Amino acid sequence: MNTPTISIIGGTGGIGKWFARFFQKEGYTVHVSGKHSGLPIPDICARSDVVIISVPIGVTCDVIRTVGPHMSETSLLMDLTSLKEEPLRIMLEHSSSAVIGCHPLFGPRVTSLRGHTIVLCPARAKGWHEWVTALFAGSGASVIELSPRRHDELMSVVQGLNHLDTILMKLVMDDSGISREELAAVSTPLFEKKCGIIDKIFSGNPRLYAEIITMSPHIDSVIEGYERALAHLKELIGRRDAAALTTLLKQHGKIDTLS
Repeated sequence: MNTPTISIIGGTGGIGKWFARFFQKEGYTVHVSGKHSGLPIPDICARSDVVIISVPIGVTCDVIRTVGPHMSETSLLMDLTSLKEEPLRIMLEHSSSAVIGCHPLFGPRVTSLRGHTIVLCPARAKGWHEWVTALFAGSGASVIELSPRRHDELMSVVQGLNHLDTILMKLVMDDSGISREELAAVSTPLFEKKCGIIDKIFSGNPRLYAEIITMSPHIDSVIEGYERALAHLKELIGRRDAAALTTLLKQHGKIDTLS
């Protein structure tokens, strides 16, 4: 395979910008297109062997519908979104190109791929599979392949439940009426760490986390499980039944020390 030319739609910020730098360091010609910059979509597709969609989740499928028909049969269409089922379905429907979904499980603050994980969802690889896998694995990433459905099921817990729990913690803290300063004065290292995670979600890119949760096709079942677990805990706490809660904790994981 000749060295492909790569275009990233949404490559002017966030993870798209990170991958633009990555491909450039690997020796590829990279074109980036942002909301208010870059070539028209037909021109981008005409001059690119690989087009990568890296836009907010809420507009990803609309962008794919615009890009897909302009892709050639020999080219590769990819995305970097946190959800996979719907984007891949739309890519397959609206393009004749190769289609591989990609989800980097890290943010744009990392310095390299080494030690980080990338999930691939090959849907219509057409000979591009080996290039993508070798590129990422050769740079030290752990490359995992999943079906789009399994990816989204797992992410409903890894991201959906995780972020949901963080948001709920912040809302409960605010509802308590206790100031952050007063809490900080008596904070433990673990609580400080959790507060740092809260700050990342609420002041970093709230739209990203909101869309990860609300647009997950499997989040309803996660919330139902959350509600069942919370109801059970509420019952045990309401009875002040420390013995039963201790038994529950032991059943769900070994506890070496209590403090």
